Amino acid sequence: MSQSAASSAPAIRRARTTGFAAAALALVADQALKWAMIGLLDLPYREQVKVIPFFNFTWAENRGVSLGLLTAGSDAQRWALVGMTGAIALGVLVWLLREANRFDTAALGLVLGGALGNILDRVRLGYVVDYADLHFGDWRPFYIFNLADAFITCGVVILLARSLFSGEKQPDPVRDAAPINPVAAPEK
Repeated sequence: MSQSAASSAPAIRRARTTGFAAAALALVADQALKWAMIGLLDLPYREQVKVIPFFNFTWAENRGVSLGLLTAGSDAQRWALVGMTGAIALGVLVWLLREANRFDTAALGLVLGGALGNILDRVRLGYVVDYADLHFGDWRPFYIFNLADAFITCGVVILLARSLFSGEKQPDPVRDAAPINPVAAPEK
């Protein structure tokens, strides 16, 4: 192992630990809040509990994915959604394992933990528990969502912001290539 690889190994381990800690925190917080909605509040379907003037707890069973798209109307479709979202979560996990930047692994951990929370709901219950209802009068900028959705969104926004504003240049094989001298000096 080269010295640079050996010196970067602890940094990669720290980054992975950060990512896995963020994923665990997101998963546990999401499931705890869903348990509170189902168990402690016993929030009935489509009933509302007013929290503050622009935010209610409103029970919704999301049988689709984001924005209610790809609604699963059968068990086969439900398990297809589990497989599809599981494959996406696996892709995020692979990315997390390859990433060395702690901010990026933390963001990936939020996405992974949120995805696992929603997958767990779909496996256990057949739907994702949604309850957060943000509104301004009658205008609702979002569908009813949950903490897992918020973690996923925050993680994606962090990744996008870092990629757009980080200033880190990705290697460009054309730009970084050594110039070719078309008139080479003859060999002696």
